[in-house]
Amino acid sequence: MAFMVKTMVGGQLKNLTGSLGGGEDKGDGDKSAAEAQGMSREEYEEYQKQLVEEKMERDAQFTQRKAERATLRSHFRDKYRLPKNETDESQIQMAGGDVELPRELAKMIEEDTEEEEEKASVLGQLASLPGLDLGSLKDKAQATLGDLKQSAEKCHVM
Repeated sequence: MAFMVKTMVGGQLKNLTGSLGGGEDKGDGDKSAAEAQGMSREEYEEYQKQLVEEKMERDAQFTQRKAERATLRSHFRDKYRLPKNETDESQIQMAGGDVELPRELAKMIEEDTEEEEEKASVLGQLASLPGLDLGSLKDKAQATLGDLKQSAEKCHVM
């Protein structure tokens, strides 16, 4: 029982006296954190530097991805004549201003553009009509063109 009281009160007492004490304990606090990790002070500082560098790299990659997405959104806004968004422009500027789309996204946009151009053409409109067979229509047109060529060859005026 005395042991339990001592551990409960003793730990709190050490915390109280540690906060009232001088700057010596702060140096021990860094050392104890390094020792708690099982490293020397130099190893611990190097470890902390590596953590900071890795975090900076992750943040840079995240910023780049956000800028790529903003570029994609601004592309679609231009394409469909929608109002521009200030946050997208600021994200692009944060990444350096000159952001290119990843290849996969560029391919997707190119495929969408080709599909829309195909649908906008006359044949694309005809293909969307129900009950119309383009294959038979094409065969009839070729047959008619062949008949016209044959009749033109027989004509003496031409």
